[in-house]
Amino acid sequence: MINKESMNYSLRNLNKNKGRSLLTIFSILVGITTIFIFISFGYGLYDYTNELTSGSSADKVLIIPKTAGGFGAPDEIILNEDDVDEIKKSTDVLDATGLYYDAVLVKQNSDQKYTFIIGYDPKKDFVMESFNIGADEGRMLKSGDMGKVVLGHNYKIKNKIFDKAYELNDNIELNGIDLKVVGFMEEIGNPQDDSQLYISDSQFEELFTDVNSYGQIIAKVDISELEKVIKSIEHNLRKSRDLEEGKEDFYVQSYDDLIESFTGALNIIVIFIIFIALISVIVSTINTANTMITSVLERYKEIGVLKAMGAKNNNIFEIFLFESSLLGTIAGVFGVIFGWAISYTFGVILDNMGWGFLSPHFSIYLFGGLILFSGITGAISGVFPAIQAAKTNPVDALRTE
Repeated sequence: MINKESMNYSLRNLNKNKGRSLLTIFSILVGITTIFIFISFGYGLYDYTNELTSGSSADKVLIIPKTAGGFGAPDEIILNEDDVDEIKKSTDVLDATGLYYDAVLVKQNSDQKYTFIIGYDPKKDFVMESFNIGADEGRMLKSGDMGKVVLGHNYKIKNKIFDKAYELNDNIELNGIDLKVVGFMEEIGNPQDDSQLYISDSQFEELFTDVNSYGQIIAKVDISELEKVIKSIEHNLRKSRDLEEGKEDFYVQSYDDLIESFTGALNIIVIFIIFIALISVIVSTINTANTMITSVLERYKEIGVLKAMGAKNNNIFEIFLFESSLLGTIAGVFGVIFGWAISYTFGVILDNMGWGFLSPHFSIYLFGGLILFSGITGAISGVFPAIQAAKTNPVDALRTE
């Protein structure tokens, strides 16, 4: 363990060469700041996916046309009420219903925008459960609701979608038809979902008279036998649609499957970005090592004097290792401070823009871990120069002019 006298000696030296020390700290700080930002936002997305997984959507299964992506199937690939009936016959399926999707023209005075509208059977409570949201103001749709609509969260905010915010009992024009606003959805956290509209399936069929296919079918199932349920649904649909195994024109996916796919892609992206940030840290480590080597060369005679006064090899080693570790630790402290400030600021900006689900996650382990990592990185970069300094021959060093 380095003694107090050696520590003071190191601090005086760092202060004497403060310009070089600050540049070394800055080079490590940039890498730590970058890593902090990406990890905090990455874990924020993990929090979002965990929230979905732990929500009430876990016992739901989606059936989607293969080429449609869930937004209106082409004529040759449709999902209709016959498919819903077949799904209901499947093992451990408790209930099933179809959802309509389409784009709709929303008009407010002379301003008009296209957005997505969802039509569903209000009697099927599990539909909105699968979305993991409810009404923030007003009420959800009821069975038999005609001429009624529930708006996404952003419609109640002035200048978010339209100049004028909507209120309960206002009329909103959709494809030239006025519907009465009976509720607003909770905020989801992204502009597309928060600008969606929700109407009953009967109202949807009246609004889109040529509709002939569900965008997707949602089935509520016994979660204890999820794989068995999925295989049963696939078997029944293949049989009713006269399809061979492997040539299905539909997907059957659980929400867990969707979350797993998203999380897998997220893992790859986060790891790749952190890898790039680590390159910056490696460059910083090399820069720190170069700084320490230069320091050893400049203090060659000084090291000889210290040894002549009784300093041992381990004392010299500790002095230089302490200096590099201290530079790394200071860089880590300021790196996480700047990283937190940038992440927090961008989190607020994204939230105000409607992308609340991209909020960063701050953890004591993230702060402490990166400071420790930075200190260890500094120490590693100083090991070789410290060894070289410790091996200095005092006689040769004292002869140096």
